[in-house]
Amino acid sequence: MSTTFDLPIAHSSSSLNEQPYATAPFRRRKSRSVMVGNVQIGGNAPISVQTMTKTKTADVQATLDQIYRCYDAGVDIVRVTVNDKHAAEAIGNIVKGSPVPIVADIHFNHIFALKALEAGVAKVRINPGNIGSRERIHEVLAKAKERAVPIRIGVNSGSLEEDILRKHGYPTAEALFESAMRHAEIAADFGFDDIVISVKSTDVRLMIEAYRMLAERTDFPLHLGVTEAGTARVGTIKSAVGIGTLLAEGIGDTIRVSLTDEPEKEVEVGKEILRSLGLAQRSVEIIACPTCGRLEVDLFSITNQLEEAVRGIKKPVKVALLGCVVNGPGEASEADIGIAAGKGVAILYRKGEVVRKIKEDEIVAALLEEIHAFVPEEHTTEESKERSAV
Repeated sequence: MSTTFDLPIAHSSSSLNEQPYATAPFRRRKSRSVMVGNVQIGGNAPISVQTMTKTKTADVQATLDQIYRCYDAGVDIVRVTVNDKHAAEAIGNIVKGSPVPIVADIHFNHIFALKALEAGVAKVRINPGNIGSRERIHEVLAKAKERAVPIRIGVNSGSLEEDILRKHGYPTAEALFESAMRHAEIAADFGFDDIVISVKSTDVRLMIEAYRMLAERTDFPLHLGVTEAGTARVGTIKSAVGIGTLLAEGIGDTIRVSLTDEPEKEVEVGKEILRSLGLAQRSVEIIACPTCGRLEVDLFSITNQLEEAVRGIKKPVKVALLGCVVNGPGEASEADIGIAAGKGVAILYRKGEVVRKIKEDEIVAALLEEIHAFVPEEHTTEESKERSAV
């Protein structure tokens, strides 16, 4: 099949608009808008965080328990595999019991995509490398169009179509792009354009290059991720580099951090990536110094205790924990709440003002009291208004 790539082109001169975030100097790529349930992707909506359940889908209760843990961690959308008839039978009850939109993850068998759509999923992810013929894709598109459900074309460097691999020799950015565009064109020919695209790879540089190509040549919303990134330690680093690089360039509308760990951990890392770029602050952000020989309190224990205590508090508060008197007072005063510690004591700051001196064993309790009492400032940017609406 020839590939002409005659889809809507969004050149860099017009595909990026001025970033509305006051703390972010970069510009955001302008993409079309897609609704996944009640969550908007693209169209300058806040960047959403996704994860995927790791239970057997047929075990409805275990799957819902995992979804609710992710919901508590701040997830926006959850993907669930529909890989056999038992999963297909269970997905409807999962959709009904979930507090967030559910995406059906489909490989090989397009019938499961049809059953998932009938069960009420908010989006379907299909893998071009293994979903099958154009006729099968048309069946899925017809059902999705009938139910106004978007499709994610999820290209993966490990499962590209054989003819594309033969043409390019091995997975390249061009190969990933060609695979995505082939299926976007099939959808366009069918009159279906409610599409999100991902071009994931375990190779961070390859993933970045492929997404840049999509961002330059199309206006589809992009789902970012480094696939099979690895353990929490390695996978967090790879995801932060790959996803973070693209987000800093204004590319990306929704993200998933893939870790060999619990899905709520993926959510936590994803939210931290967004926060590090000033793209989200929906919960407590803890800033802590790396410590050195000047440290005279047990900052490791204080930080760990506070991090555990604020888990689940959905309030945009920046808390700084500084362990010495060199940089501590200045940096602590720049956060919403902070401490600068000395020998067995600390100075507590609120919005740059000294509140009082506290003993080391009072630090965590005093910070928690300040966090609960803190009233975030009202933001007037258009982005903050959109966040409130969402």
